[in-house]
Amino acid sequence: MEREGWPEVDEFVVCTVKKVMDFGVFVELDEYGKKEGLIHISEVASGWVKYIRDHVREGQKIVCKALNVVPEKLHIDLSLKDVNEHQRREKIREWKNEQKAEKWIDYVAELSKLTPEQHETLVKTLYDAFGTVYASFEDVRANGTSTLIAEGIDETVANFMAKLANENLKIPSVDISGFVDITCSALDGVEVIKKSLLAGKKVKTEDATIDISYVGAPRYRIHIIAPDYKTAESILKKSSEHILKSVQKAGGTAKFHRNK
Repeated sequence: MEREGWPEVDEFVVCTVKKVMDFGVFVELDEYGKKEGLIHISEVASGWVKYIRDHVREGQKIVCKALNVVPEKLHIDLSLKDVNEHQRREKIREWKNEQKAEKWIDYVAELSKLTPEQHETLVKTLYDAFGTVYASFEDVRANGTSTLIAEGIDETVANFMAKLANENLKIPSVDISGFVDITCSALDGVEVIKKSLLAGKKVKTEDATIDISYVGAPRYRIHIIAPDYKTAESILKKSSEHILKSVQKAGGTAKFHRNK
């Protein structure tokens, strides 16, 4: 599937080198219907370029930055030198992800028995709502089908998308740890500690896990896996506070350490 329209100025685009000339390079924009673009020799690399073929070759996939876009003249000026390695890698990653997502949506259309017109409408809706088809699969993986259905996507189609997303995408996660030192000299000290650790695990979480394990007297490790650091830190704080409160209420002492 190809994007409609033209790239925006400063947008990074994936291109295929078609012809290398003395004055520059002609390329096709893979994401925009094979529209032609030109990289002037001055935009191929920093410094003086003696031989353009030392930098690019026919058939090569490259990432360029759009400098000037004039649709009425069917003209696109591009720069290769203005794309650093990080930007190149990130764009290629996004492009490959979109290629995968396009295969998934083709399969969804097949399973849902969509007509070519319905298939085209589905893709356009996803682009308009999420920016890319891949982003729509990321959303349904993280949030379920509600957003898709709210955008007018048929429930059967949304369910097939959710199934494919669950099978092929992992929710990004981070993990952090903290430690609590617990002492309780009461006769039921062991029970006090057990109850306090259970209190630490009862913190309400969504898409996150809490694991509390014994390190060595008097230390216990709280391990949190969550979608992002902000959520993980919040859960760790609440879990440790629950433990400290439970121990102190029973007459014991407890102290939290962010690191071992």
